[in-house]
Amino acid sequence: MNRPKPTYFRNSLDLRSKVQVKILRKRLKLSDEQFANIVRKSGSSISAITKEASTLK
Repeated sequence: MNRPKPTYFRNSLDLRSKVQVKILRKRLKLSDEQFANIVRKSGSSISAITKEASTLK
């Protein structure tokens, strides 16, 4: 059977992946609440999350 390949984008965060979320949250040194607020505000783009986290500190 032909199955479509999963598409992964290097610059966006897969919010369903607990590992990706945990790694990025720890790298940015954010709490769960802070991370959730930033993602809600800026979306799933890693660069947007990083930029928003830098203004938070």
